[in-house]
Amino acid sequence: MSTEVDEREVAMAERIDTRSRGRRLLPPVLAAAATVGALGYLFAVDPNEPGHYPLCPTKAFLGIDCPGCGCMRGLHSLAHGDIAGAADHNILLLLAVPFVIVLWVRWLMRAWRGVTPAVSLRTLRLRNRAMIIALVAILVFGVIRNFVPYLGSAA
Repeated sequence: MSTEVDEREVAMAERIDTRSRGRRLLPPVLAAAATVGALGYLFAVDPNEPGHYPLCPTKAFLGIDCPGCGCMRGLHSLAHGDIAGAADHNILLLLAVPFVIVLWVRWLMRAWRGVTPAVSLRTLRLRNRAMIIALVAILVFGVIRNFVPYLGSAA
């Protein structure tokens, strides 16, 4: 009989948050309120007009588009219902927005229930792989967008 634990059985224990529901919901609700406030400001103040927002440091110092260049203009376009304009400014934005919304909803549901489910070692490995793939994809996009004209931030 082996004393080593099978790695498939190793998991983080389920965590139960004993704080009140209102206290648990405070962080995701405040994050949503801050996001709505920032989007409201972005809706009202056009980032396409110079002088309202600072320049992207990568664009200012190196003269190239970083993977995030065009996100503010893209969010401004999305706030006004212009999906094509948002895609023109930064195509990754259209992929990131639904993903961020799903993550926020999961955060809100976990805060509502007060339970963080157990995570297996296999799930942790899958998350790490997904994060590495996402980072590589963002870096590749950042390089390619500076060589393919229609992928630029359309500034």
